[in-house]
Amino acid sequence: MGRLVVDPIPRIEGHLRIEVEIENGKVKDAWSSGTLFRGLEIILQGRDPRDAHLITQRSCGVCTLVHSLASVRAVEDALKIQIPPNARLVRNLTHAAQNCHDHTVHFYQLCALDWVDVVSALKADPKKTSDLSGDVSKRPQTKAYYEGLKAKLKTFVDSGQLGPFAGAYWDHPAYKLPPEANLMAVGHYLDNLRQQVFAAQLTAIWGAKNPHLQGHLPGGVTVLEQLDADRISHYLTLLQEQIKFIEEVYIPDVLAVASFYKDWTKYGGNKNFLAYGDFPESEKEPESLYFPRGAILDGKLELVKMDPQKITEEVARSWYEGDKPLYPGVGETKPLTGEKLKNADPDTKSANGKYSWIKAPRYDGKAMEVGPLAQCLVSYVGGNKEIKDTVDAVLKKLGAGPPALFSTLGRIAARGIKCLVNAKRAEKWVGELIENLKKGDTKTFTPYKLDESTNGEGFGLNDVARGSLGHWVKIEKGKIAHYQQVVPSTWNLGPRDAKGQKGPVENALIGTPVAKADQPLEILRTVHSFDPCLACAVHVIDPKTNQVYKFRVS
Repeated sequence: MGRLVVDPIPRIEGHLRIEVEIENGKVKDAWSSGTLFRGLEIILQGRDPRDAHLITQRSCGVCTLVHSLASVRAVEDALKIQIPPNARLVRNLTHAAQNCHDHTVHFYQLCALDWVDVVSALKADPKKTSDLSGDVSKRPQTKAYYEGLKAKLKTFVDSGQLGPFAGAYWDHPAYKLPPEANLMAVGHYLDNLRQQVFAAQLTAIWGAKNPHLQGHLPGGVTVLEQLDADRISHYLTLLQEQIKFIEEVYIPDVLAVASFYKDWTKYGGNKNFLAYGDFPESEKEPESLYFPRGAILDGKLELVKMDPQKITEEVARSWYEGDKPLYPGVGETKPLTGEKLKNADPDTKSANGKYSWIKAPRYDGKAMEVGPLAQCLVSYVGGNKEIKDTVDAVLKKLGAGPPALFSTLGRIAARGIKCLVNAKRAEKWVGELIENLKKGDTKTFTPYKLDESTNGEGFGLNDVARGSLGHWVKIEKGKIAHYQQVVPSTWNLGPRDAKGQKGPVENALIGTPVAKADQPLEILRTVHSFDPCLACAVHVIDPKTNQVYKFRVS
């Protein structure tokens, strides 16, 4: 066994430490430690409920819109507000736009470099790369383009300043793509840097700006004057360009990478999955959710109905006060202090040692993976025809069956599938919005009363780019008396619970092969496949020698 410290892992937002033991070239055990305390739930107490969606967006500089959406839904549930159809459609369209941005950025900027050897691209034949791009993508590039790209890349390498490509494990034996595929992937990486600008514009059309949008508020949306022909046409034009990029570049690239790494359908899997569902298509929820709500248990492709009251959070191994699972509606955020905290040093050696600022969410007592894979699995068995058809087409292309989805590679593929299906459905919502406006329906807000006599409790659920997100609020005398957020990375990156059950990332890492102990590229692949909204440090423990290697990766 060997002990390694990888610090930091870029291409992740926030702070995370992952500790693993390796035995006989594979991960034997793992611990996920969140190392940042924020406490937004505490900050919100005593504030006006109408401000919560603006404050909770600041949970993150990436997952902004979705916190706003969960927050306004929670307040609306507490105050029993039914929003107008136009508000529902605008929210769906803005959320779909952010998914276009998030999923493509994850693949190209955050995840692809775990599979693409950039330096190897210098060995590529530009003519063969051009031919390959014609076979793989519907946007082939010329030999001259790849000659120019290769020359630019060589200048990077020769200068010793690789920029976003610096410090990685180039020439690692786990890389399998030929040089021509690597050069093509570098080109598409750069293409998406340009493409994400338009995806951000798409989000801002009815969000007012990006990333911290202003378009939501309890009761509806703020965009009545912006629901004109020019804005709608602009949205539709940008959306269709996103769909073209997803169909012509993103999905083909996912399939091309997957074809060289089919062994990764054996690693990084879980058996329990949870999806809150999202994108309501009428006022009836959860019945009208385009991506349905439900759970997958024990690896069986059978839909289990989800009951939000079975959601709990545990803190047995986290740096918080508390000794029992709590429903978020009555949940507590009481950080340890003083001697109890002991500088928040992760204790992964003791049977009951605390080692994370992340709580341990559970559904009916079980650790559940959330995210695009969970959403695709639940939709696959829950009646979403577009998801089922797309999943089946991808599996057929790869020559694999549904069990291949339960893996690191399946998680990456599911993200692309969900992105494509979501974007194409948004075209339908644009049409519905146009029809409503033609009929003279311009309502975007439902008035309501909120004063010192107002009391209520509610929650808002949505399924976002990284997984299931929930906000719980209690309002007393017109002010927030209690607030809890259970976010996707809490579900996926949470620690063990009182029963010793591992969190999803911890469990997914078990059995992962590690070819070179001082270059744990394979560990990064599985961690990155969850798209953690955290900055990470990975540690590999050697209980025999305590040898530690420190290095930087990108």
